[in-house]
Amino acid sequence: MTAPQTMYTETTISRRDTRANMTDVTKEELSALLLKVSEKRDRAAFERLFRFFGPKIRSYGAKHLRADGQAMELVQETMLVVWRKAHLYNSDKGAATTWVFTIMRNISFDMLRKVQSNREDNFSDDIWPVLESGQQDNESDAGAQYMMDQELLSFIDELPDVQQQVVRGVYLKQLTHQELSEQLNVPLGTVKSRLRLGLEKLRNHLEVKQ
Repeated sequence: MTAPQTMYTETTISRRDTRANMTDVTKEELSALLLKVSEKRDRAAFERLFRFFGPKIRSYGAKHLRADGQAMELVQETMLVVWRKAHLYNSDKGAATTWVFTIMRNISFDMLRKVQSNREDNFSDDIWPVLESGQQDNESDAGAQYMMDQELLSFIDELPDVQQQVVRGVYLKQLTHQELSEQLNVPLGTVKSRLRLGLEKLRNHLEVKQ
C-alpha cells in the first residue's frame, strides 16, 4: 500500500500543531499508533503521528536547515520513512520518539551533506543533530533527546584521532573549516575530507538504531 497521499501541506501542519489533544500523547500511545501503522497500515493512526511529529520535525528543520522549504521536505521525507518502515519499530528497544527522531536525523544528515559541499564554513548549530530543549513539548522527548546526544558524544571518542579533531572542532568548538585548517596546519581539503568521513560514521551509527 502506498503512503497516504495527504503528506500534509505547510498550512495543514500549522493548523494542526495547535491541537491540544496531540500535546499530551504518552509514549505508550505513540508506540501503539506506530504498531497500528505497522500491522494494519492504519491511516488514521499515521495522521495522528503526523500531527504529533510534524511540527517538531519542521521546527528542527527550520533551525538546522535554515530554509522553510527544506524544513517541510524534512517533514515529508521523515514521515514517509516512518510509514514505510513502521514494521521495523520495536517498542521493547526504545520509545517511538527516539525511533522517529533517529530517522529524522539520518535524513537531515543526507540533506546537509548535499549543501555542505557548497559552503566554505559550517558551524556546529548548522548540522549538529540536536533538538533544542525549547523545541520539545514534554519530559519524555527531552529525556530521549538527552540520551541520544550523550550517545553521539561518546561515539565521537571511537572515531580515528584525526576525525575526532575535526568533528570536535566544528561541532563543539564552533570553528570554521578555515580556522581548523590553520590550527591543525593541514590543507582545507583535508579538513573537509576528515569531517565528511567522521559524519558518515556517525550517520551509520544512527542508522543501526532504526
